[in-house]
Amino acid sequence: MTDLSRRAALLAAMLTPIAASACSRGQSQASSGVDAPGEGPVVHDMSDMPASWTQDNQIAMLCYPRMTILDLIGPQYMFASLMGATVHLVAKTRDPITSDTGVTIVPTATFDETPSNLTVLFAPGGTDGTLAAMRDDETRNWVADRGSRAQYVTSVCTGSLILGAAGLLRGYNATCHWGGLSALSEFGATPVDARIVKDRNRITGAGVTAGLDFGLQMLAELRDRTYAEGVQLMCEYDPHPPFNAGSVHTAPIHVRAMIQAMVAPFPGQVREVAREIGVSAG
Repeated sequence: MTDLSRRAALLAAMLTPIAASACSRGQSQASSGVDAPGEGPVVHDMSDMPASWTQDNQIAMLCYPRMTILDLIGPQYMFASLMGATVHLVAKTRDPITSDTGVTIVPTATFDETPSNLTVLFAPGGTDGTLAAMRDDETRNWVADRGSRAQYVTSVCTGSLILGAAGLLRGYNATCHWGGLSALSEFGATPVDARIVKDRNRITGAGVTAGLDFGLQMLAELRDRTYAEGVQLMCEYDPHPPFNAGSVHTAPIHVRAMIQAMVAPFPGQVREVAREIGVSAG
């Protein structure tokens, strides 16, 4: 059994409702503090698991050189927790891909090998790697093709700029990492400063760590709230950061000024790409 299969089995056991009779027996045992004579431990009745919790979802996650690895891995953890789903790590070839932090990912499918009809198309972000992906005709055409039929078209961080370059955000509200948010308008999207933005079947997440919040929302979309909350508990996603500097609205002024100066050229670089590929807001 693969690691993902083990995790899915564990999730199934954890999330499955307890049958009424088992609940009743368990309450009786709890009140006495011992097992009832002739009865073993309470067993989850797997037949009570909602049928909707297991679905044949096809999820394609775009991979490309110098992408931000946490943009990919946070949502991938969540998607891989979907019972019955197949998660494809998709790239132009199956050659290993090195992320912007040096972590290497091995794609599981090429563009041609990816199912034509997807439940979810997902794009992670980055900086120079994202600009290169936006410029790449093959990448852009694949995103446009699969996105035209996908049930959900999604991204985290500057991955929304790739969706925009592929023509998938025109007329939609969307978000992005704050450093590239304004550039979404180059592709006919309406930038929204929010952690997660849902506009019809377009669901976009803000920068990097927003991928965890995005992933949980997608679990609720594809299953239900109880399923998503179970996965949240399983991965103990209960953030208590040591500093309150995770937003341009809360970071100390000197920190904000330093980081804003670092990312200042990025929107202009996106506009240059938009001109090169012939995409405009009009």
